[in-house]
Amino acid sequence: MKEKRIFNFNAGPAALPLPVLEEIREEFLNYKGSGMSILEVSHRSKWFDDVINEAVERTKRLLRLGDNFKVLFIQGGASMQFCMIPMNLALPGRPVDYINTGTWSTKAIKEAQIQGKDVRVIASSEDKNFSYIPKEYKVTEGASYLHFTSNNTIKGTQWHEFPQAGDVPLVSDMSSDIMSKPFDVSPFGLIYAGAQKNIGPSGSALVIIREDMLERVPQELPTMLKYTTFAEKNSMFNTPACFVIYVISLVLKWLEETIGGLENMEKINKEKAELLYQCIDSSDFYAGTAEKESRSLMNVTFRLPSEELEAKFVAEALENDLGGLKGHRSVGGCRASIYNATTLEAVRSLVDFMKEFERKNG
Repeated sequence: MKEKRIFNFNAGPAALPLPVLEEIREEFLNYKGSGMSILEVSHRSKWFDDVINEAVERTKRLLRLGDNFKVLFIQGGASMQFCMIPMNLALPGRPVDYINTGTWSTKAIKEAQIQGKDVRVIASSEDKNFSYIPKEYKVTEGASYLHFTSNNTIKGTQWHEFPQAGDVPLVSDMSSDIMSKPFDVSPFGLIYAGAQKNIGPSGSALVIIREDMLERVPQELPTMLKYTTFAEKNSMFNTPACFVIYVISLVLKWLEETIGGLENMEKINKEKAELLYQCIDSSDFYAGTAEKESRSLMNVTFRLPSEELEAKFVAEALENDLGGLKGHRSVGGCRASIYNATTLEAVRSLVDFMKEFERKNG
């Protein structure tokens, strides 16, 4: 009997590629002839050694990382990185710059302020309810780093051109658009991403750190809060989130071998987003919430004429095998998260449903 699968538009934990799920199922009880599940093998075994090394190497190939970048896997998700970044990378007597584009930026700023760092919010889109990406900002001379959130899941905005910071290293939360397109990594001192949106299940963050940034790490920090601890032990100072890393390695393999790399992935993502935004823009019934030039290719946020209609839309969508379309609890409305694993077929089905729902209720 074939299992029922819906089209999944959840924001995170989110859709995973079906071929990856099938590969997990195929080798779940007996991983690579070990007689054990991947959930059971030792993280000190050759089996897991191969898994983590493959995840690292595929990350490096997909993002074209030089040998001066380390790829780490750290538990605690992106939220743990909010505090680790200022703790590890803020230089004595030098400020830390942040650009505030919504909830996750706000949380990152708060964690730096808790530590008493000299936090400079050099730009914010709060004046328009975080509906756009700021264009005007001035990086503080001598700042330790400039932090920004590349894609904003709740408000549906995205940086399409990253900020220019000169000699100040960029630090970015790329949780929701990592591996969605190619980009130049050279200006970045650190990139981090909670796995559960675009590259795997929840439970770990992918952290990419430039080696010169490791020289900043204070010796007096607790062992498990130092990037050097993870960099020196290939993320295995203690037991890592083995299953999460295993799934990430399979997703990266799918990206590399099935999709054919990030250039191809970007083309597919643009096509999906254009379909959905075209449906919204050609309608008087649906209204996008993000300014057009700042719209996200990953999280499409929109409203209907009333909250009652929005609740009806979400309920009837689920009856039609379209799940996860309710907006974040803090803002309401509707949201379709169309990450890498969400297929063109899924988006076409959603657009067809939206047109029919408008015809019946508009």
